[in-house]
Amino acid sequence: MSSEDTRTLAVDAVPESLEVRKYWLSIPGTGTRTCFDRRMIYVGTSPDNQLVVDDPTVSRVHLKIEADRNGHRVRDLDSKNGTFVNGMRVSDGYLPPECRLRLGSTELDFRLGDESVAVELATRNRFGALLGEGLEMREIFALLSRVAPSNATVLVEGESGTGKELVADALHREGSRSRGPFVVFDCSAVPRDLVESELFGHTKGAFTGAAANRVGAFVEADGGTLFLDEIGELPMDLQPKLLRALESREVKPVGANQRTKVNCRIVAATNRNLEKEVQNGNFREDLYFRLAVIKVRLPPLRNRPEDVPLLVNHFVEALRQETPGLGKLQISYETMAKIQRFHWPGNVRELKNFVERAILLADEGRIDTRFIGAEQAAELRRAPAPPPTPETTSTGALHVDYTIPYKDAKDRLTEEFERLYWSRLLAKTGGNISEAARRGGIHRKSLEYLLKKIEVE
Repeated sequence: MSSEDTRTLAVDAVPESLEVRKYWLSIPGTGTRTCFDRRMIYVGTSPDNQLVVDDPTVSRVHLKIEADRNGHRVRDLDSKNGTFVNGMRVSDGYLPPECRLRLGSTELDFRLGDESVAVELATRNRFGALLGEGLEMREIFALLSRVAPSNATVLVEGESGTGKELVADALHREGSRSRGPFVVFDCSAVPRDLVESELFGHTKGAFTGAAANRVGAFVEADGGTLFLDEIGELPMDLQPKLLRALESREVKPVGANQRTKVNCRIVAATNRNLEKEVQNGNFREDLYFRLAVIKVRLPPLRNRPEDVPLLVNHFVEALRQETPGLGKLQISYETMAKIQRFHWPGNVRELKNFVERAILLADEGRIDTRFIGAEQAAELRRAPAPPPTPETTSTGALHVDYTIPYKDAKDRLTEEFERLYWSRLLAKTGGNISEAARRGGIHRKSLEYLLKKIEVE
């Protein structure tokens, strides 16, 4: 067997499994209730939420309920009227097995069910060029790792800048078609009267200006992957033709009498909610179901602040490698906290642009938020204060979960305090463990053991 016949595939380790209890959310007195078996849901007035509330006193994305190994956690997402659990306002806390939530003027009864579902979480913090170590991204990575070796059609939804093309590229590279072509077709960038020709090809003389035969994107991607970006912008009259091509795996060039067989994997992406577009009559239902064999929704960066440090450090290291002579760079704890607080409407793409600009304009290698644009700076000033640091925390500011036994609540608070304390001190000492141990008054070996226990690097 020659070396050309052998290739190496990156295979994820056996994913972790998280048992998630099903639960019910019901509106008191109406008989309306919904069962959820997902690890995380969003609640608010936006149609993109898993639970949509028709109430003007409720924010577009008011709160989220997220399951982890400690239970079901509710987080208020900077709503205008707050979130209340059994009459007590909360910003972040675990829900008891049965309780009443109030958001705006709407009340919801929460009740845990008896059944559980297993949710897979990837053990690695990346998939292709996508990065993330929070549960939401690790759940997506586990799904993508399962799907990559297959030929299943994948629909990727998400806001602009969340990395939809990176998903398509990673599925191609980690799949069985990695040696074939990866072709990108942007449905929003091609003039409407040329979309059919660009997708399926045309023959010489098929229309004015067709001076020669041309193969379309489907034929170009034969043996590889065709990425249909902004699929929600495809004109309605062309959607039946795309559906026919997907089902028959044949294309008919404009002006041709014969069909051409094609063999390519399809990954489509959109910044719209195609399910809602179907309901509104803007997208064909049959085409939607043909595309959404596997559906992945990438979260906006504002919903995954725990991933921001990983992304920032990745962009810093990438620019350091691309820029010879670039000195040592520093990001203070306060600066990173501010970066995590910002909503980043342009998502990961905007964060990357900020990091690159801040590095190039940094004084003495110190990255600072003053390099954020004027509109971004104004948004930061409006954002809520960062989580309290050990220097400012009081007992009244600690997140206490009164639904668990005293010892468990105490252990959880102690671990939270230790993580904050040593993260802060390590940031002040530039990661110098010996100096942090000296300032903290403990032996270096003791600190190394503690950092490993609380998972601080």
